[in-house]
This record gives sequence, structure tokens and C-alpha cells, in this order.
Amino acid sequence: MGLLDAFEGIADSAVLERLHEIGARLSGLRVVHVNSTREGGGVAEILHRMIPLMEELGLDTRWEVIEGEGAFFDATKAFHNGIQGAPVELGPDLLDAYEATNEVNAARLRPVLEAADLVVIHDPQPAPLLALCPQRKGRWIWRCHIDAGTPHPPVWAALESHVAGYDASIFHMEKFRRPLPHRQVLMPPSIDPLAPKNHTLDNARVREILVGQGIDPSRPVVLQVSRYDRFKDPVGVIRAAAMARETADLQIVLAGGSADDDPEGAEVLAEVRAAAAGLKDVHVLLLPPDAHEIINGLQRGAAVILQKSLKEGFGLTVSEAMWKARPVIGGNVGGIRLQIIDGETGYLVDSEEQAAQRIAALLANPEAADEMALRGQEHVRANFLITKHLLNYLKLFESVL
Repeated sequence: MGLLDAFEGIADSAVLERLHEIGARLSGLRVVHVNSTREGGGVAEILHRMIPLMEELGLDTRWEVIEGEGAFFDATKAFHNGIQGAPVELGPDLLDAYEATNEVNAARLRPVLEAADLVVIHDPQPAPLLALCPQRKGRWIWRCHIDAGTPHPPVWAALESHVAGYDASIFHMEKFRRPLPHRQVLMPPSIDPLAPKNHTLDNARVREILVGQGIDPSRPVVLQVSRYDRFKDPVGVIRAAAMARETADLQIVLAGGSADDDPEGAEVLAEVRAAAAGLKDVHVLLLPPDAHEIINGLQRGAAVILQKSLKEGFGLTVSEAMWKARPVIGGNVGGIRLQIIDGETGYLVDSEEQAAQRIAALLANPEAADEMALRGQEHVRANFLITKHLLNYLKLFESVL
């Protein structure tokens, strides 16, 4: 049985039929994806699942990762924060490190990139590669996975000089779109329901995972899964859940890991541990990149799941939680708004106080919480499964060629 055959009965059959139809026309197409890390973060997770599906459909697909050191990732973190609106300083030294690292990577990757029919460059880190491959024969697409709706102007100006020359760009939603002199496509990301992080687990395994992480499975768990990043507001989650605990018995769990391209992760983790110090029943978990089944069990065992981001490109953990039919509370920002229809598939909140009120309400009304969670699951099935994401890619590839 092929990889796509396993989606029968889960994904829309019309989507699966279209995948085979367009895949046959694109068979043999040489496609290269480039990003900045193989482990940690939503982009890497998606590519791990997407590349084999593209290959099964006959596309000659490769995944390359640019390599860099401290100053380069300091620069790209500044880009990441600045694009999301933070007034960061992106000085000449950081820009020099950014461009020099891309030049080194271009020397290594140029034969592959210049020979490709299609190159998809993910996020700011490898954006300069376009100009560094002057003999390229194919089409190049830049994909922005972060909220570019209100960028810090000097940071966007520095990035725009590198991305304006692409043949097309992809943003998750309309509000993220930037004025660029080429075609722009809206394409949200996705989850793979068959991945270890999302496949079905029985109750005994869920209980085993909770106990293994020091969590009491007999008491409600309020959970946030995310990288330790200030824009994910993990300290705000602790404060909100602690407020909700004034009226409800609950445990607070923050579960996350680090990404190779995020130099601030250790600093934020220290801030979270300091905020949790002295509080009862607060679990701050640092998980390895391959802890997919542990995350799956934590999500399935949670009574309420938060993604209380202050800025968010999409927030795959929202769709992951909704797919598992768990009630979700999300920050009223970015791509979370695509997933949560407030009051229907989850709740959107603008403050810690609102989050606390929603946590308490969901715990006090489990039947209503379950009904909302089932609506959320169907919303993900219709919009945010990897099969539809793959179809969107193939339609774009065909059109830009």
C-alpha cells in the first residue's frame, strides 16, 4: 500500500484523486526545498512528511538545509522577530554574517539549485540564495511561514531586497501578504494525521505517557505545546492557568523543545522555569525533537489545550489539538484565527484574564467542551490536513511552470 492510500477514509477522496491526476502530469519534475533546520519547528515537521508524498507522486524531490553558526542565527532570529513587528536592531555585522553564510551555502548547493525545475525557499534564512544562483534554470518560490502583517520597516526592507526577485511567494493568509512585484499565493500549512504525533493512541498509552512525565492522569491538565519563544507567551500561560486554578482543580504543563536555528530558546526556557518556581503542579518539560508520541499523549490527555501566542504564523499545535478532539484556546492573532472560529471550534483570547475565564468555563462544562472539540476536528479535516496542503503545492507548481 502506498503512502497516499493510507489516507483513504480520513482525507477527502476528491483531494486524493486530484493528487494522482496532477502528480501524473508533474512526474519527473525536479523540486528542491531549502530551509534552516531538519529538527524543531513546524517547517521541518511538515517537510519530513511532505517530501515522501511528493516523491510517491513521481516528483524528484530533495530537501536541503543551509548551515550556519552563531552570528548567522542571531541575524535570522532578528529577521524573524522584526518581520513579526518587534523593533529589533539588524546592524551591519549581523547583515554581513547573514549574507556571508548564504554565500558559503550557495557554493555548496549551487549545482542542485541551478539544475532544479522548482526551488522552494522557506523563510528568511536562505532567501539570498536566489541571487547567488545566476545560472538557475527553473522557477523559484519564497515561502513565508511567519506573520509579516506589520513588520518592522528596516527589517522588511533588508529582506525585501532578497525576495523581490522570486517568481512567486506564499503566505499563510491575506493579512500576512506584503506588496511584492510577483505573484502571491495564500496557502496555510497542515498536519499529517498519520504521523506519530497525531495517530490514534489508546487510553492506556496516554495514561502511561502522562505518568512518565510526572503528571497525575486523574486530574485535569491544561497544556501548551510550543518552542520556548517569547512570542508563544509561555509565562502568560502559567499566569492564566494559575488564575483559573482559583476556581478549578488543574495541573499546568508546558511542553516544548528547541530548534537548531533559535538562539533565544535557552534564555526563554530559563524565564519560564523562574515563573514556575514555587508554584504547585506546574510541569515545564524540555523534550527532544523526536518526542512525537509523548506530545501526542500529552495532547490527548489534556482537558484544555492553549496556544496563547502573541504573534503566530500559523500554530500547528492548534490543528494538532483540534484533530485529537480537544478543546483549544488560542491567542487572537495570526494564523490561529484561520483555525479557531471563536465560540465554534475553540476560543480566541486577548489577555491572560480572558484565557483564565475560558479555561475555567471549559473545565466546568465538559459536555459543551467536547461538542466544541468535535467541531474543531471536522474543521481541521476539511482545511488543514497534509493532503490538501500537498494539492495546493502541486497546483502552484503547475501554474508557475
